[in-house]
This record gives sequence, structure tokens and C-alpha cells, in this order.
Amino acid sequence: MYEPVPASASDTFPPDFLWGAATSAYQIEGAVAEGGRTPSIWDTFCRTPGKVSGGDSGDVAVDHYHRWRDDVRLMADLNLSAYRFSVSWSRVQPTGRGPAVQRGLDFYRALVDGLLERGIRPSLTLYHWDLPQELESAGGWPERDTAHRFADYAGLVAEALGDRVDMWTTLNEPWCSAFLGYGSGVHAPGRTDPVAALRAAHHLNLGHGLAARALRATLPKAAKLAISLNPSAVRARTQSPADLDARRRIDALANRVFTGPMLKGAYDDDLLRDTARLTDWSFVHDGDLSITKHPLDLLGINYYAPSVVSAATDNRPDNGPDLREPRPDGHGESAHSPWPGANSVLFHRPPGELTAMDWSIDPTGLYDLLMRYTREAPGVPLMITENGAAYDDKPAPDGAVHDPDRIRYLHGHLAAVRRAMRDGADVRGYFLWSLLDNFEWAYGYGKRFGAVYVDYETQARTPKSSARWYGELARTGVLPEAGPDA
Repeated sequence: MYEPVPASASDTFPPDFLWGAATSAYQIEGAVAEGGRTPSIWDTFCRTPGKVSGGDSGDVAVDHYHRWRDDVRLMADLNLSAYRFSVSWSRVQPTGRGPAVQRGLDFYRALVDGLLERGIRPSLTLYHWDLPQELESAGGWPERDTAHRFADYAGLVAEALGDRVDMWTTLNEPWCSAFLGYGSGVHAPGRTDPVAALRAAHHLNLGHGLAARALRATLPKAAKLAISLNPSAVRARTQSPADLDARRRIDALANRVFTGPMLKGAYDDDLLRDTARLTDWSFVHDGDLSITKHPLDLLGINYYAPSVVSAATDNRPDNGPDLREPRPDGHGESAHSPWPGANSVLFHRPPGELTAMDWSIDPTGLYDLLMRYTREAPGVPLMITENGAAYDDKPAPDGAVHDPDRIRYLHGHLAAVRRAMRDGADVRGYFLWSLLDNFEWAYGYGKRFGAVYVDYETQARTPKSSARWYGELARTGVLPEAGPDA
């Protein structure tokens, strides 16, 4: 249950703390057939009946491709010091192979130049789930070759933008790419094969390491390399041995399947044992784990809600709902599990307040994760690369959009960040998810995470009250109060 983290209105963040907002290419750009761009797996997924709520797609999204100048002005008005965006792989390298399309790179060159002109630091993510469809048709992330294609793509983008972007993230939330895309099938490409999910996880790890090498070979020495994970704050429902083992199993699949290879150069033995009936992990080749353990300059953490788990009590294999990614219609869950090797684990919704996603509100989970990775990745600075909440925002009669619930959500989580910093966590910045209301994956346009309201009919942008609140925080570095009428 959410318990507010004590914080004073005088809590002050360091002067060099980055205040940013985040987006991703497919969720905001639109223009899916312009500038040489070809379909990604999300274009294909959106055209598969029943996969996306309302039959929505990112074809137009919020038209950022044509309106990016207005959006950069919004960022400047909100005093943002950084902007995290992703590059559309199929806009830059349409087949996932071969030379770059200069028209695609020109869009990102112009965007980055526009950011720099307004004093906003660009933070570039190479992959936010939009694999070129041609690579998926050749096998996708379960195939080893995709990791090498990703490294080639990373090199192309670095050559084009390395002189003006100094913060680079290889992958965003590889857990979602692997286990929702290839395990439960609720994300593109919609496959439901537990072994393919595990293979994809490894090749995403390998792709990260290979891409990091390619970036290091091209970028200036001062450039910062990162990955953005969505680690789960996993909690056992009780302290019984069975529930504690359930927590261990999910921790292995949600967290250590990535941090093991990236931070230690190894997959933990318990993960291998838990999944041994599915695979012998022979897709891990000699030398792979020395590649995956590439030194990080920053570890990005995306956080929304904790997970509460228990062992099944009736001997009925049932994974229960993964509360981070329910079915898009909000009724029931996928029949396929995103948790290979954990069929005896049940998920539970904690009591207390929920967001419009039915996700629990608990900033202590963010605090716990920051302290965990302070211990597990000593010397690696941390960055909150996503944190935010969806609410049912609607304009008032005067056109203003008031969202006090989001302000209280942000206040609680930022107080948790400040508390972690006081307790020794080296947190360098915070990126609000999201700058704009946008295409929310399998939910279509039914969920609004943005600090800026978007009228999808007219594409008009209206900063919500949370945007003004956050902009003042970015200007002063002082965490303001969040009262009931904030």
C-alpha cells in the first residue's frame, strides 16, 4: 500500500540535476510512410485485428514528425534541461541492414539541433521496441543475427549524431521486448513462445553489448552510455518459504536476467535451473557474456509500480495478471505467460490507490530499487529514465486541464528519489513519462500519461497543471508541496 515518503517542501536537488521528459518514436512521431520509413513490428501488430484497443495505430500519433518545433518550444517553456527520445530504426535503416537513409537521419539532426539551440540536452535511445519488420520476418530478437544488425544500426546513428549528442541509451526496457513481445504476445510482434522469449532476452543482452562497443568506437570519449531497464520491485505476499521462492523466481526473470549479464557477466544459476525444462541455454555462445558486460556510464531505471507475488495455493498453474502490462481492453489477461519457468507464481494487486492503468501507487518501490542498484552497481550513476502515471484527464470548460492526482504521484516519487540520494544513491536526473499524451501501445489512445494534453482530433497541445508544477521544479530544483488542490 502507498505510504507517503516524508519530504520537506525545502527539499532541494543538486544544481546539475537533469530535469527531463521522455517519449518514444512510434508513440509520437506518426509519418509512418514518410522520409523512406518502412514498417516496424508495431505497424504490423496494429494492423492485426484484436491486438490494439479500438484498432488504433501510430500512423499519425501526435504528429511530432511535423510538429517537433512546437514541441521543443513547449519543453523550453517548461524549463526542461534534457529530453529523452528514441530513434525509429526503420526510419534510419528501413530494412535493418545496409546504409542509412539520410532523410531519416536529417529529421533527428534537425530535432537535436533544435534542442541544443534552446539549451536542452538530447538523450538518445536507439531502440524503444520498434524493430524493422524485415528483421522480424527473418526471426527477430530470438535470432542471433538481430543483435549484430542492431550494432550496425547503432554505429550509423553514432556517426550521424555523435558530434552533438552526448547521452546514449542502447535499449529501453528489454524485458518488455522479450517477454511481452515473444512470451505473452501482448506487445509486438505478438508471439507466444517461452523459449523464443528467453532467446530474445539473451540476444537483447548481446545486442546491448555489441552496440555499446560500436558506440564506443565512434563517439567522443566524453559521451555517456546507458541502458534503461524496468526492474521490478518484487515483494512476497507473505514471508512463507513458498512465497519467498515465488519472489526469487520473478526477480530472476524480471531483473537478474538482464543485470546478471550486464553487471556480472553471468546468468545466475537459479535462473538457469528454473528454466532448464524449457531450454539448455545453448544459444549463449562462448564469449557472449564478456560482450554483455560492457562498462556502463549510467544505469537507467524505469519505474511505475511494485509487484506482489505468492506461490499458487491450489496446485493450479496460474501466472495471474502481470500488473505492469494488463490486456488492452482491461478485462482479463493474456492466456500466455510472460514468465517462463514460473508457472506456479501468482500476482496480486496491492490494496490502495490506483492509477488509470490499475497500477498501484507506491513510491517506496522506487526507493528500494535505487538503493538496490546502488549496492549492486557500485560506481555506476543512476538515472530515472521513466516515471509517471496515467489518469483520465479532461479539459475543463475554460480549456485548462487540471490533474492534481498526477502532481501528487510525481511529488511522492520525487520525494523517494531525494530520500535515496540522501541515503547514498548517486541519481543524476529524472525523466518524466511522458512529455505528451500519445499512442499507449496495446491500449491505443485510451490512456493518457502526458504532462501535456493532446487533442487527438486537432493535435492542439495544452500543458496540464502537472506540467506547470514540474516546470517550476525544473526551474528551482526545490520540490514544492503537492496539496489536495495542486
